[in-house]
Amino acid sequence: QLQLVESGGGLVQPGGSLRLSCAAAGFTLDYYAIAWFRQAPGKEREGVSCISPVHSNTRYADSVAGRFTISRDDAKNTAYLQMNSLKPEDTGVYFCAAERTSYYCSISLPDMDYLGEGTQVTVSS
Repeated sequence: QLQLVESGGGLVQPGGSLRLSCAAAGFTLDYYAIAWFRQAPGKEREGVSCISPVHSNTRYADSVAGRFTISRDDAKNTAYLQMNSLKPEDTGVYFCAAERTSYYCSISLPDMDYLGEGTQVTVSS
């Protein structure tokens, strides 16, 4: 069964940090770009960040640039999203996704081939 499984979400105070993990099962991430999306209550799903295969080129939404860092460990078939200086507006369900590609990455949901079920992140005091 081909799937992506997120973990690492939880409740954190403003200014705190969390690290999300995205583990692939049933396929290897070596030839896939990985992206993270999030959806806040009552809002549309938005792209947060992505990382390409091969050269690990990265992209970030303006709202998280400088605070979030995406990375990948192909040996562990896992990608990560380190989130620092969290704000209440970062609250939402975070999803990871995979896109079969060569050198670039996208944070557009229609480009994705696989999507995880999400993990909840709540930033609140």
